[in-house]
Amino acid sequence: MNRALSRLSLAVLIMFALLLINVNYVQGFEPSSLATKPGNARVFEQQFHYQRGSIIAAGGGGNVTIAESRPAQGSSSNNTGNTTYSRSYPYGSVYAPITGFDSVYGSTGIEQAYNKYLSGTASNLAVHNLVSLLTGKPKQGANVLLTVSAKAQQAAYQGLQNDGGHQAGVVALDPTTGAILAMASTPTFNPNKFTTLNGTKFDQIDKAYLSDPAQPLLNRAINETYPPGSSFKVITGSAGFSTGKYAGPTATIAAPQPLTLPNGNQLNNDGGEQCGDGHPPILEAFYLSCNTAFANIGMKVGGPTLQQYATKFGWNDSTLTIPMQVSASVVPRVTDKSFTALSSIGQFDDQATPLQEAMDAAAIANHGTLMRPYLLQSVQAPDLTTLAKTQPSVLSQAVSSQVAGDMQQMMIAVTQNPAGTAYQTAGPPTVGTLVIAGKTGTAENGLTNTATDDAVFTCFAPASDPKIAVGVIVKGGGFGAAAAAPIAVKIIEAYLGVKQ
Repeated sequence: MNRALSRLSLAVLIMFALLLINVNYVQGFEPSSLATKPGNARVFEQQFHYQRGSIIAAGGGGNVTIAESRPAQGSSSNNTGNTTYSRSYPYGSVYAPITGFDSVYGSTGIEQAYNKYLSGTASNLAVHNLVSLLTGKPKQGANVLLTVSAKAQQAAYQGLQNDGGHQAGVVALDPTTGAILAMASTPTFNPNKFTTLNGTKFDQIDKAYLSDPAQPLLNRAINETYPPGSSFKVITGSAGFSTGKYAGPTATIAAPQPLTLPNGNQLNNDGGEQCGDGHPPILEAFYLSCNTAFANIGMKVGGPTLQQYATKFGWNDSTLTIPMQVSASVVPRVTDKSFTALSSIGQFDDQATPLQEAMDAAAIANHGTLMRPYLLQSVQAPDLTTLAKTQPSVLSQAVSSQVAGDMQQMMIAVTQNPAGTAYQTAGPPTVGTLVIAGKTGTAENGLTNTATDDAVFTCFAPASDPKIAVGVIVKGGGFGAAAAAPIAVKIIEAYLGVKQ
């Protein structure tokens, strides 16, 4: 009997010891991870009783708060920790693809990506939270400062709103760092609608957005892909020069009209126009955007090599985050010469995001070096201590500086030569002395009506000292020069402070 009681007592003692060890481990090592668990009811309730950090557009032209927490209607601000806060987005739809939203049922966009800082649960905020506890002040989240320029973002948003209601996306980058200066998508949504603390009302709003066939919650700047059309000739030209198959912009290329492909099908230039004298310099074929010339370049380079160089520009990367996940732009591995010809002019199965279009131009602008795109500038604690900061980093060496210079020369001709496809909309008649280097694209998207071609423009400026690279895609916009280029121009002018 005594032996049995001794064994039972020992077992109970061991269980108590294990319980004490577990309690101390949880309190000492797991508070941050437990605090961020969505099923933590205590945290769910408390999150509305502290001031969540602000999101700030800090990429030039003064800091602009684009998301903040304010006392909810009927709640008075005080230092007791009992104030109820709700999220507010002062500029609503303008920054929606960037901020996302924070709600009773979760968050999206930057609100989700940097939630641990904004909510104050990050481990490096522990000291700040302890000070708040000791002083009796309510916990306060850290502020997240973004690379976004308020001037560029407003121009991007307005440009898409004025494009006739098409689905579209645009991204602007600093080519020397990779910092994202603007990111807009249309149709868009109003994140303020998701800030209600009423669960039933939230469900109604969420259902309405999700059932909208226009998909306003989809960030088309980074999560929808389109055929790039002739803007892909930046990649084809780069591959042709990099492999040594062609000596440079002055090398001549066969550009028959039409071009009979190996499978017997015929490829035409836009409108069936002749490309120069039929054997133009590659420079001329580029600013005229001759399909047959670049199809010949692609076939000579070969499909696998074309894909290889596209990958150097960031295509086919399914791991890219900014920090939101970016959908991969795709250039498939093609061995058939006829299909390679189509891929060389941005058709066949080529698909690109507006971000990728901006990255293509940025790599050329930055002497062939592609920088990793990013949105976070820094994170600041409530006492303004810097908790995190992004250091620009190289994503890849897309091409040599020599090839980048050759491509820059050809992209300048697109806007500066009177015969260039973007001369009237992104050249001297429109922007005066500002020199934009770019490439237009008018991409067939599988629909039978030619008026529904997608409009594409990739560019950077000023050409002599690049400060901004822009990628624009307007679904069903028609000609790239007419629908996409003017949007890019407005963003560039706003960012650079140029008034024509």
